[in-house]
Amino acid sequence: MAGYKQIEPRFKKGQSGNPNGRPKLPDLKEAMAKILGEEKDGKIALEAILAGLRAKAVRGDVRAAELLFKYTYKQAIQEIDIKSNNKELKQWTLEYVDADKSK
Repeated sequence: MAGYKQIEPRFKKGQSGNPNGRPKLPDLKEAMAKILGEEKDGKIALEAILAGLRAKAVRGDVRAAELLFKYTYKQAIQEIDIKSNNKELKQWTLEYVDADKSK
């Protein structure tokens, strides 16, 4: 075609356009441990957060209480029988799954 000139390719054949690859992300667990381990007024951040959450739960904040129980105690397996007109419809089993152990 007239008017177009051939351009040199930017990379040689077989050469990666990104030889160092994607940059590594920081370790989230390490970063959280560092942040939650910072001390202020004689308490580490994690203790302060949990104390605040506990105070909210004691004042009646249901969501705060749920969070405390969810991450502190394992939930038991609970079976639920649903009946209508004395006929069993379904049986459900709810089971707690520990996210750390499922990996």
